Amino acid sequence: MKEKETRMMISDQVWKLLEEALLQSKHSHAGAPASMSDRDFLEAMIYLARTGCPWRDLPESMGYWHAVYMRFRRWQKRGVWQRLWQTLQKEQFACARRVFIDSTTIRAHPHAAGAPKKTARISVLAALGVDSQQRYTPPA
Repeated sequence: MKEKETRMMISDQVWKLLEEALLQSKHSHAGAPASMSDRDFLEAMIYLARTGCPWRDLPESMGYWHAVYMRFRRWQKRGVWQRLWQTLQKEQFACARRVFIDSTTIRAHPHAAGAPKKTARISVLAALGVDSQQRYTPPA
């Protein structure tokens, strides 16, 4: 059975800007080279944010879920996400910044309001240092 192809969100034009922003945001090149490119990793992160799926449900075509998760955690601990977001605030990166803006609503399963979880959920917004409790306030 042929695996369904995953739609990619980062165009070549946007990737050039993101690649430049990443070079300004990442400080460490220590360790072995990653088996997944930064572009593929960001595609996987955008897919997770866009679909709201659990880490383990990441399609195989986007990489092994645990490797993607561990890279996400390393970037979070090193502050790469925050530096990347701060870099993307510059006007020259406006086109690339749009890739990270999402206005979709993901419906929760009826049983999702069960008992509180023992571990904290890690999200892209938390890694960026954005308060996920912020609500939209219409202009006066």
